[in-house]
Amino acid sequence: MGFEVFLSHDAARDLDEIYRYIALHDSPQKADHVLERFEKMFSSLSEFPERGAYPNELLALGIREYRETFFKPYRIIYRVMDNIVYVLLIADGRRDMQSLLQWRLLNA
Repeated sequence: MGFEVFLSHDAARDLDEIYRYIALHDSPQKADHVLERFEKMFSSLSEFPERGAYPNELLALGIREYRETFFKPYRIIYRVMDNIVYVLLIADGRRDMQSLLQWRLLNA
């Protein structure tokens, strides 16, 4: 039995911003390709959500509630609860992830 995958409002906005940026600065075809890759990642999470690693920034704080998977340079941060995968953040891994994770996940 697969897990359901839900994108939080913030994660959906992240995905939309990534798509729009690529479409504007590269090409709409490249943006479509990237969106398809994200959809494959979400599908993979529905089958094997526990495969993701703990984000190092949170692990250093002793927090093991969240996991991550990569579609370089992007990091997908999610949480598994019961049979549901909640995607909480999709961000370029070159950003200041410590601050972003603290702001998005720990201050929520």
